[in-house]
Amino acid sequence: MCVMDYCIQEDKEVAMYSFTNDYSEGAHPKIMEALLKTNYEQCDGYGLDKYCLEATSILKKLVENDNIDVHYLVGGTQTNATFISSVLKPYQAVIAADCGHINVHETGAIEATGHKILTRVHKNGKLLPEMIKEIIDEHIDEHMVQPKMVYISQTTEYGSVYTLDEIKEISQLCKDKNLYLFVDGARLGSALALERTPTLKDLVKYSDAFYIGGTKMGALCGECLVIINDKLKTDFRYSMKQQGAMLAKGRLLGIQFKELFSNDLYLEIGKHENAMADILRDGLKDFEMYVDSLSNQIFPILPKALIEYLKQDYSFIIMKQIDMDHYCIRLVTSWATQKKTVESFVKKVKEFINK
Repeated sequence: MCVMDYCIQEDKEVAMYSFTNDYSEGAHPKIMEALLKTNYEQCDGYGLDKYCLEATSILKKLVENDNIDVHYLVGGTQTNATFISSVLKPYQAVIAADCGHINVHETGAIEATGHKILTRVHKNGKLLPEMIKEIIDEHIDEHMVQPKMVYISQTTEYGSVYTLDEIKEISQLCKDKNLYLFVDGARLGSALALERTPTLKDLVKYSDAFYIGGTKMGALCGECLVIINDKLKTDFRYSMKQQGAMLAKGRLLGIQFKELFSNDLYLEIGKHENAMADILRDGLKDFEMYVDSLSNQIFPILPKALIEYLKQDYSFIIMKQIDMDHYCIRLVTSWATQKKTVESFVKKVKEFINK
């Protein structure tokens, strides 16, 4: 059954619809059904329950690799901070694009663990190999922090995606320079649903670790961290516990990811989100886009008058001012976004243009 078959159908339009993010709704009904069905079962705690184990087993079959460690954490910031701090020595740093989530929207969580973030201005939301090389070349001796990890997001914070070839290039550079590659997959499902992007099997092959986002991909909460590099696996559960990242009722995460990994639900959600965003993209094709995005986040540059007109019925983030009369906004679709909602948005845009 497709995602849209599960969406609530109503005869009347919602008074105000939010395109602010992709986690405003609760969870996909299949997940809610599974949580309710198993509610009275007694399970082991701290991620050792049968559902976490089943979800891990399904994932290992999907990536055709038994030699991965899988951990379930509650949120993205928690996952990033716990993993990065467990890997890096006190004098080591992580490389990221300036728009990277760890650099902008995690309230200094990485710095609070004692590690510096080394950045370059993004190109279409991405961190490019030449940027990584520049940072490495600038840090020449023990009087500076030592770059040791590269952090990228898939999709990026601006909705763009790394192609398989781009991931391969970054991966090879990391190997050549003895750096770890860590991929933030908060919106990974949106990327997996696109062509020429790395599959889960590719990420296992070309990264040292990555996480599969649940919070922004139809779960109530939760992220699935996959550690591939054997050097980074040892004692990670100690780091989880110390950082408050080990959920006593780990079954709540296991049940959700078991559902997401079963019957292609995760990929189906990504396809739906992208399809809804495509309708918005097509409806806004006469306007310039701040970033070329194919995923469920789009960034049109709109005149102030149109923005005010749209704000009567929709909420969204105003990213930045472009000039005196134009602003870049962000529109985000989710597993629950309905076709009639995005079509209504496009209709309102056309109404403004034709006034």
